[in-house]
Amino acid sequence: MNKICIVYTHHKLGDLIWQLPYIKAISQYHQTNIDLVVREKTQAQNILKDLKHINQIFYNDFRKGLFYWVDVFKLIKVFKSEKYDFVYILDKVNKPAIAAKIAKIKNIIGPGFKNQKKWLTVKNFLNEEDLKLNYSERSQKLLKINSITIENKYPNLEIDVESLKKNNSNLLVNGKKIAFGVDSFEDYKMWYEEDFIKLADLLFEKKLFDYVYLICSPEKSHIAKKIIAESNKDYFIDCSNKDLQGVILAIKNSDFFLGNNSGPLNLAAALGIKSFGLIANDPVSELKYSKIIPIVPKDYVDNVWHRDRNGMKNLKPDEVFNQVIENL
Repeated sequence: MNKICIVYTHHKLGDLIWQLPYIKAISQYHQTNIDLVVREKTQAQNILKDLKHINQIFYNDFRKGLFYWVDVFKLIKVFKSEKYDFVYILDKVNKPAIAAKIAKIKNIIGPGFKNQKKWLTVKNFLNEEDLKLNYSERSQKLLKINSITIENKYPNLEIDVESLKKNNSNLLVNGKKIAFGVDSFEDYKMWYEEDFIKLADLLFEKKLFDYVYLICSPEKSHIAKKIIAESNKDYFIDCSNKDLQGVILAIKNSDFFLGNNSGPLNLAAALGIKSFGLIANDPVSELKYSKIIPIVPKDYVDNVWHRDRNGMKNLKPDEVFNQVIENL
């Protein structure tokens, strides 16, 4: 039986979640469990540990400059020690292809953009026009040209919730819970704190929750704290001090998730929680291979990037409320 490794170098959690259908498709095609090499920042060893088609997960930093070759040599060491028959690369980065070639991997498969094709062992590549495709569409085409069938293009994540409760008992409050994803890696994607407060007021009047989890990274904990301070309400639960396992527990305990277009939104949808995405400054078309329910302004234009947070003001709390109610 062939031994398979899949490499994905992007650091964002949401981007990794988008690749889950293609990781599973490769596993099914070879009829064996696979290994992964990803960035540590994704926390993949925590969030993907219950996926039965994944064996081992290795971390690599995929750095540039002085540390470029340090990370290549780390990859070579993994590839040689594990003796893979196939290495799949799901993005355009050269270093995993170089490492696989040096490690004498017989089958090195990737999109083949620019110099990467020099290090691959296949003859079918994506073309430069395919760089215009989103990450999901690139992986779909990569698998297609390698005759790999994708049964389900929607990300799905299995988690043993019981294992998450041990260190997060303060999240297990009685009553109906919902979750707000209030931050983002890109500031221009963030809805304003006062609008989250107004929306919570409207939802509370309809008795749709007793508590709201505020999902937020530690680096942007000031957002959650500002919402709590300015709302003067005691139904908000600050989750900014929680690791990813605590965040997952909060999301799984929620009746629905509403938030900015960021990792926790993709995570919630993959976990099977009804998920509403606040989209005003980036293309909603990117969500077409997701179960996310997009909420956009009235005069929204797709496939346009606006990198000014003020554009999120076009999403009015009462309009967001109405769209949530219509879809519950």
